[in-house]
Amino acid sequence: MNSDSDLQIAGDILEVPHLLQPAREHPTTVAEFVGLARAIAADRSQWEHLVEYDATSRWYHRLRTGPGYEVWLLSWVPGQGSGLHDHGRSSGVLTVLQGELTERTQNGGTRALGAGAQRVFAPGYVHEAVNDSLEPAVSLHVYYPGLTEMPMHSAQCAASVAPDTTEDVVTA
Repeated sequence: MNSDSDLQIAGDILEVPHLLQPAREHPTTVAEFVGLARAIAADRSQWEHLVEYDATSRWYHRLRTGPGYEVWLLSWVPGQGSGLHDHGRSSGVLTVLQGELTERTQNGGTRALGAGAQRVFAPGYVHEAVNDSLEPAVSLHVYYPGLTEMPMHSAQCAASVAPDTTEDVVTA
């Protein structure tokens, strides 16, 4: 017992109904979208058998949809990249499932993203992902709302885009 308080909790606090929230069928918060991506990443049976590699263009497959979101699976052979782009009005979570990708941002930032690394980004965030390694890579992308546009940016316009202030790195 804490001598600074005479408050005591008796019984199992989790049995109090108003403290329990029902599990949601679909994610609605950034943390829940990150959790969804981690859960899919951890269960290779959901995605591994679907992966294909295409030397002529990046391969992608829509893995899942839900109310207001989409989940995409992408593969990257060495040298393939997305080009500098944003995701319109969509926010997203990028998760590297296997291999390594390099992310470059419009303000010149560069970071290596190995298997398990996650990036959370806001609408309008300008970046590119490239497989600079000698091995193929696979990534998972969750977009909310679902992706309706992916405007490309030239390297010359990168300096005119607002500095990136809405990014987070999440590592497993």
